[in-house]
Amino acid sequence: MSQPRRPIQRDLILRALLAPASVTGLSPLEWDLLIRQGRRANLLARLAYRLGDAGLIDAVPPRPRLHLLADKLLSDRQIVSVQWEVECLRRELADAKVRTVLLKGAAYVMAGLPAAAGRTFSDIDIIVPKTKLADVESWLMAHGWQSAKQDEYDQRYYRQWMHEIPPLTHIRRGTSLDVHHAILPETARIQVNTPALFEGIVPLPGAAHVDVLQPWDMLLHSATHLFHEGELDNGLRDLFDLDSLLRHFGATPGFWEGLVPRALHLGLQRPLYYALRYTTLLLETPVPEAVLQAATVGRPAFGVAALMDACYTRALRPAHASTSSLGTWPARFALYVRSHWIRMPFGLLALHLGRKAFVRPKRPEPEKVVDPHDDTPAPTTAGKPADTAAAG
Repeated sequence: MSQPRRPIQRDLILRALLAPASVTGLSPLEWDLLIRQGRRANLLARLAYRLGDAGLIDAVPPRPRLHLLADKLLSDRQIVSVQWEVECLRRELADAKVRTVLLKGAAYVMAGLPAAAGRTFSDIDIIVPKTKLADVESWLMAHGWQSAKQDEYDQRYYRQWMHEIPPLTHIRRGTSLDVHHAILPETARIQVNTPALFEGIVPLPGAAHVDVLQPWDMLLHSATHLFHEGELDNGLRDLFDLDSLLRHFGATPGFWEGLVPRALHLGLQRPLYYALRYTTLLLETPVPEAVLQAATVGRPAFGVAALMDACYTRALRPAHASTSSLGTWPARFALYVRSHWIRMPFGLLALHLGRKAFVRPKRPEPEKVVDPHDDTPAPTTAGKPADTAAAG
């Protein structure tokens, strides 16, 4: 994989995460900037873990240390909440006789992966076979989940074209839940071998009827999500997820040898190419050279690859004023347009964007129902807007 001509810009938060010792000797102004960049990238808790593992957290000046420890506490609290929510889901779907497969952040937490350390997320994602989708939704509705999208167009948008039903919110716990039946919309240009995903699921120890994707598929899903996403506010956080998964699973015998063949089997060689390209380029993730060469089977044409380098090396920086340049906004806008372009055919895309531009929902979204006597753990935050949900 060739390197871009433009030098890679590594911002303070990136340097601190890659080399925690680099924070020693930062000035107060640099600490202020580091905290701001880390907060915008949702990486402060992860930095707190890195500094703690390096034995440097006590050397951080008192005020920035408070920010780091506060975010770490929130992340730890969120892990407890996710464990509780997964247990609730397991019980709610037990009678439906459907195996629940966790995705992304919830999977990292429940599988005890290093990627969960300091990871923050806004909802829980699960995937179930499409043939069981109606049964799962009915069982969830019976246990207090309701659709967060009441608009008729949004309902049709999700059910007819997307890879998930409209986001659900629990009426008592306030938790957001995305129920998928695939990892990309059926109208997407990439056709994923979804049945193969379910053939490779791995039971979660100690949680009956709850599964996670096998390591290859977990990595490929994370890559597919990031490189089909149009809004990259959490792009750097998701790239660190990929870095953590590659470093962790890479120590497992047979992982590297099977990675590219598995991507080809699922039809996800292009997202894998981007994942390896930008983790090695931006985060110095150790990947065997033979795997990098094999992954070029997913590389786009030369001109497209150069354009993607120009866009992602800008858009995967923290969304903070200190990281903006003349090329940042065009890069982010180009990737936003691309995310829609690869998600659905032009006619459908024009219809969807035209409606978004000129037609507003007639009814406001329902407010959350808050029970003051409910003593369940704190909820995760609200679900995602319809136009950002296509990448899972």
